[in-house]
Amino acid sequence: MRIGIIGAGALGGTFAVLLARAGHDVEVTARGASLAAIREGGIGLTGGYGEAHERVAAGEVLTQRPELVLVCTKAQDAAAAIAANAGLVDGVPVVVVQNGLEGVATAERLLPASSCMGMLSIIAANYTEPGRVRVTTTAASYLGRGDGEPDDECRRVAAVLSSAVPVIAIAGFRGAQWTKLVVNMLNAVPAIVGRSVQDVVDDRRLRRVVAASMRETVRVAVARGVRFGSLQGLGDRRLRFFARLPLWLGQLLPYFMRVRMGDVPNLGSTQQSLRRGQRTEIDYLNGAVVREAELAGMDAPVNRALTALVHEVEQAGASLPAERVVSAVRA
Repeated sequence: MRIGIIGAGALGGTFAVLLARAGHDVEVTARGASLAAIREGGIGLTGGYGEAHERVAAGEVLTQRPELVLVCTKAQDAAAAIAANAGLVDGVPVVVVQNGLEGVATAERLLPASSCMGMLSIIAANYTEPGRVRVTTTAASYLGRGDGEPDDECRRVAAVLSSAVPVIAIAGFRGAQWTKLVVNMLNAVPAIVGRSVQDVVDDRRLRRVVAASMRETVRVAVARGVRFGSLQGLGDRRLRFFARLPLWLGQLLPYFMRVRMGDVPNLGSTQQSLRRGQRTEIDYLNGAVVREAELAGMDAPVNRALTALVHEVEQAGASLPAERVVSAVRA
């Protein structure tokens, strides 16, 4: 199948290599040094899926009309990247592989003739060198749309992608997006202090902050009438129970996530953006919780503080001491 991948970063690069290795005809979009590296030497993949190297067509925009499109940009870049390719891909099935809550709606708005789906990936991958991706955690990805059962097209697309990497068509995709947002609360604190996710969760003071951001996220979602989808052992009943726990006990949630992650240092996608000198998607992660809280008539002080601290690191170009995080977030 001809598959176009918009955004060949950590996840886009991973899917590009694995899909090409499975025999699909893959074209990717990239920019700057990443584009130059992919054109010159292809994409190299190491880590959890083994070592692989694939040469794929690459450009700033797609040049051939694909049969399936994966949008793998950061959330803040999605609208511009989709718009740049809209003339070629509108009418083609589109899978948005993205953090946050808004990706599928953005694609539907810009590609009115396309059938748009979302995919939640728990794969952890580091992309700190152009054209080179290291997978630190392998996992299934989850595809769907809306609140109901997966339709035939979702199942078909999941089967195509599963020829390269496990993809499961799921029910209740919108609720699963919120579950993934809770998981993504692992991103902000490591980005602020410049340490791996594992190091942060192993630090008792910082683990408390991470747990507080997760608990606040769950409480906001409940206030917004969300029913959480099942993802990586987390579901509606477990997350609602977590939201009622005292914080000292709620710290078990990020701790168990850290254990599942293993010991290969995971920087998190937000910190990887900072290390590349790029704008982060923090406004679509912790910032999304703040906006949703306002819609529910609530406050989200933990996530507001973490969003502000990430922006401070963006502007300063340097990480902050752990004490700044602890003092800013009085959970």
